[in-house]
Amino acid sequence: MWLTRYQMYRRIQQCLGQNNLLPIKGRILGISSIDNFKSQISISSDANITIAQYPEVDMQRLPYETESFDVVISDQVIEHVQDAIKAIQESLRILKKDGLAIHTTCFMSHIQPNPKEYWRFSPEVLRYLFRGSAEILQCEGWGNRIAIFLCLVSDIFRYMQIPDSRFDLRHLIATHNEDRYPIHTWIVAKK
Repeated sequence: MWLTRYQMYRRIQQCLGQNNLLPIKGRILGISSIDNFKSQISISSDANITIAQYPEVDMQRLPYETESFDVVISDQVIEHVQDAIKAIQESLRILKKDGLAIHTTCFMSHIQPNPKEYWRFSPEVLRYLFRGSAEILQCEGWGNRIAIFLCLVSDIFRYMQIPDSRFDLRHLIATHNEDRYPIHTWIVAKK
């Protein structure tokens, strides 16, 4: 996993583990890609995965029945939808009772033109979007001034692979967090 997302996926996995939600199972909707969550999904017949590619499948108008999924995962998608409130409401609409929503997004990042980007989300905004609709299990951000500087210097650093060795300088940078400088933010919520 690369620099800007390494700690985010580790923290999400820790949250799921602490809440006895690993492995992820049931009927799972992955919006665009869930490659970064595959190690956390049950490899038995306990998982039925549907992938919906955004923007071909509009997250603001999901073509699925109400309460039809156990888990909804959108990984770096909600910044691309025009109506983020509607997209979050739709993800909650299709979740069964006690269903799990995992949304990752960005706060400080370069603009990606395709598809267009409309939003940046702080952890506070993510909490606001889920207010009164779900129990928030985790809502955080990750980033630090060193990582921001490295990403500004070159995208090579953004996509730098991070070893699991905690004594490696890349690992130290990727796991150090300064709350005031989030590059990526995320929320894990239970309906």
